[in-house]
Amino acid sequence: MKTGKRQGAFDWKYFIRHIAIIAVPVALQNLLTTTGSMVDTMMLASLGEKTVGAVGLCAQFSSLMFAGYWGFVGGGMLFFAQYWGAKNDDGITRSFGITLSFMMTVGIVFSFLALGVPGFIMNIYTDKSEIQQIGISYLRIVGFAYILQVLSMAVSALLRSIEQVKIPLYGGIASVVANCLFNYLLIFGKFGFPRMGVRGAALGTVLAGMVNLLILLAFILKNRIPYVLEFSRHFRWNREFVRQYLQKCFPIICNEVLIGVGNMMINIVLGHQSERAIAAVAVFRTLEGLVIAFFSGFSNAATVLVGKEVGAGNHEVAFQRAKRLVYLCSALIGTACLGVIAVHNPLLHAMGLSGESYRIGTGMLLIYSLAALIRMGNWTQNDTYRAAGDAAFGSVMEITFMYVMVLPCVYLANYVFYAPFLLVFALCYVDEPVRYIIMQCHMYSGKWIKPVSDEGLKTIEEFRSRHGIKIKRKN
Repeated sequence: MKTGKRQGAFDWKYFIRHIAIIAVPVALQNLLTTTGSMVDTMMLASLGEKTVGAVGLCAQFSSLMFAGYWGFVGGGMLFFAQYWGAKNDDGITRSFGITLSFMMTVGIVFSFLALGVPGFIMNIYTDKSEIQQIGISYLRIVGFAYILQVLSMAVSALLRSIEQVKIPLYGGIASVVANCLFNYLLIFGKFGFPRMGVRGAALGTVLAGMVNLLILLAFILKNRIPYVLEFSRHFRWNREFVRQYLQKCFPIICNEVLIGVGNMMINIVLGHQSERAIAAVAVFRTLEGLVIAFFSGFSNAATVLVGKEVGAGNHEVAFQRAKRLVYLCSALIGTACLGVIAVHNPLLHAMGLSGESYRIGTGMLLIYSLAALIRMGNWTQNDTYRAAGDAAFGSVMEITFMYVMVLPCVYLANYVFYAPFLLVFALCYVDEPVRYIIMQCHMYSGKWIKPVSDEGLKTIEEFRSRHGIKIKRKN
């Protein structure tokens, strides 16, 4: 099998084919999920803009949970991909066990908060009492879905890292179909089911989570895929392994948690605008998912195609692939943004926006379309560094710019200068061009290739010597 190892002759055919094999199913799965969210929003739109806004704010709380456990997903995929390249089955199984343990801890905490103190959560995100009450009734049910979602995410991350990308796609398809069906039956009370309104949407999410997890487990059993169900091997950790895992995960965890808190602070600003602006933000977040759906495929492709070669000791191949992934990602994201803009008019109206809320939503989409070209390039580079073993650099950049540049600009614009809403929104992306330049310099330096497997460690010095890369040694 060719992997493009011969120096000076990059294997474009292998590269593009495997991007398609990995990225397309992941992108399709996330695109379907986003489409399901759009259908949900359209159903909820019949209940009014306040309902759309309330569910959108609840989604921001879910995003905070995502930030809480994504550090362990990123760290876990680093180990999954590199051990997969090194053909180390025991390493994959142990890595999955420790990743799942940490992720479930986060899921249980957020489930407890949603079920136990939903009023406290909604009070943080908005001061509109009617929107708070709608959100409380939603959280009291959807909190049961969080643990199911975390389990499915952990299993999907492992499957994608070992190039079993179709199984999560099948689970995603079944989940979206189930979510749309259950929401239709339960929101509107069709075919003898009770008319539950927003609570029906929450229950539909819980039932869809069950379907997704059952589909994943069914395919794992059918195909006899190891790792996931080998419970006795999940916890064969020693102190050195846990130390190495947490050392790699810690920068990612800090990144995701601190960025999640930063985004929460931004969402608090956006959640204290007019009710029409809150509805526009909720719809925008759903459409934003269309763009991120395409990006997520590249993110997984970067993790596998780069991390696998680093783990196998083919560092030159990983280096050449990483540079090309960034530019291909930006090209694809640009295409996705143009597609969203082209159909934004019927979409925004179908999702319940009109008048002022429609104008705000359109403005947000135009601003985001420009920012996304650079933003997704930054994300791709960060995911590439993580897969190669350098979890710290991109994380430090993102955290620093969030708290030194983005948050001060947003808060000053909103609370001191009383700037128009769309200007405040645009400032959420003010750091992206500066970070892109710094991230590109780091990309071409090659210092981000830091293997954790024995095979990768054997060849790293030769690679560094060839490119004149000097790494400071710790005493």
